[in-house]
Order: sequence, then C-alpha cells, then structure tokens
Amino acid sequence: MSDIPTVESESENDQPQVMNMTQSSAEAVRADLVRMHQSAAQTIVSSDVELHQAAALEVKTENVTAHESALGLVNAVTVNMENSGAGALRAETVQMNGYAGAVVAGNAEMGTTYSGMVVGREVRAERIQSAVLLARHVEGDIQVMLDTRGALIAGVIGGMLAGVIVLIGRLIFGRKS
Repeated sequence: MSDIPTVESESENDQPQVMNMTQSSAEAVRADLVRMHQSAAQTIVSSDVELHQAAALEVKTENVTAHESALGLVNAVTVNMENSGAGALRAETVQMNGYAGAVVAGNAEMGTTYSGMVVGREVRAERIQSAVLLARHVEGDIQVMLDTRGALIAGVIGGMLAGVIVLIGRLIFGRKS
C-alpha cells in the first residue's frame, strides 16, 4: 500500500489550515483539515477529513472520519466510518460499520458491514456480509459468497471447463491449431 498518497501543501499560503462547511456544497475543497456537516463536495484533498451527514465523490487524505455520510472513492491511510457508505475504499487501516462496494486495506476492522468485495492482509469482523473476501488472516462472523479458497477453486474449475469446451469445439468443427 506504499502508493497511498500523503497530502502535502506546496506552500503554507496555498491552502487554508482549516475548512469548516455547514449546509453548503463545493466542487473542490483543499485544506489541512476539512470538517463538513450536512454538506457536499465533489473532491476533497486534505490531511484530515471529518464528515457528519455529508457526501463526497472523491477523497484523498491521510485520515478520514465519516459518520452517517456517503463517499464515492476514498484513498487514505486511515479510514474510520460509522453508519456510512462508500463506493470504494483504499487504505492501510479501515475501521467501519456500514456499506462499501469494495474495500482494499492492509488491516480492516469491521463491525456490521455489507460489502461487495473485501481485500486485505488482516480482516477482523463483528459481522460481515460480502460477495468476495480475499484475505491472509480472517477473524469473526463472516458470510461470503466467494472466499479465497473458493476463488481458487472457481478459477481452476473455470479454466478446466473452458479448456474442455475449446477441445470439444475443435473436435466437432475439425479446426486444428
């Protein structure tokens, strides 16, 4: 996860230190600390982001804390989400309760979470429901449609079936390589 960006200001005067937003919207927000309450932003670039009942399409930050918020794409070092949803999260450490389309993390600690895909080195969960889970170490109550072992088995069986279908097609139609 070494390519997770750290947010740096070009100079001290380029961006404000703190941006507080309440019941407003913005296309792009850049500050060392961004706090949003009942607000929306298309893009946020910051060292720290705090969202409460807010929405953001793209967030690039070192630390993000979200409560009852909606996020599109998040690229961070640390993510802490409570009762929130995200399209895709990529972070070294994720702590969440809520919904996510995809989570890619070094370490993921999840309460009650519903996700399409979870990928991580270590995943600890109170309760996860996920379509796909790929992890080295897993702890907790996890319900998955396809885990690491299942993905490997599905790949082997799919490859064998594709090979058999190609072989039968060549036998029936008389094509030779």
